[in-house]
Amino acid sequence: MRKKTNSAITDLLNVMAKLRSPTGCPWDREQSHMSLRFHAVEEVYELMDAIEAGDDHEMMEELGDLLLQVVFHCQLARERGAFDFDKVARHIVEKLIRRHPHVFGDAKVKDVEGVWTQWDKIKRAEKEGTKHARPSALDGIPKHLPALLRAEKLVKKARKAGLSPLRNGRATQRNLSKPAIAKNLFALVEYAQARGWSAEALLRREIQQAERSLRRRERALGR
Repeated sequence: MRKKTNSAITDLLNVMAKLRSPTGCPWDREQSHMSLRFHAVEEVYELMDAIEAGDDHEMMEELGDLLLQVVFHCQLARERGAFDFDKVARHIVEKLIRRHPHVFGDAKVKDVEGVWTQWDKIKRAEKEGTKHARPSALDGIPKHLPALLRAEKLVKKARKAGLSPLRNGRATQRNLSKPAIAKNLFALVEYAQARGWSAEALLRREIQQAERSLRRRERALGR
């Protein structure tokens, strides 16, 4: 157990270690990275609710719950000798400094777009030659994202990489307003649900097909 100090984060780390100890909580002791993985997702959504409600008290509480998930995973990793909270914190500090050379170094960027371009370039260089390398411009999209959000990220990455829009995407483009797009999306969900289909699953399958097509196009262009 860590030495106690007046630091709130140290207190939290000590509490988590106690919960996981032989004299701690039976539920906490039986958890694993796998059993906890969806808890973090739920906490993020609850934080989003608090942010959109403009509720500072709820935001503070939900940030604490999300921090607990981070600390929980760090404790599990510490127990098996993989890493600990200090190493996680140091890693993100170093990454932020490394990926902001326009703040902590001599690099110059004109605007936000320049920041993102620089960020992507640095990230690719960091991962090059490792098992986490991202040779494709379409890499790096979490597979567990909700389907619509994943589709948006895929389209954004494809356009940013200069890949042509998909044929079926061009065929469905019309001069629609934001409210009209929203109504159409909701109507499609209603239509699918009325027939016993999952709109989420349908979109996921379409994303997989679209991604395969885009990757083939990327390879054909030699990118």
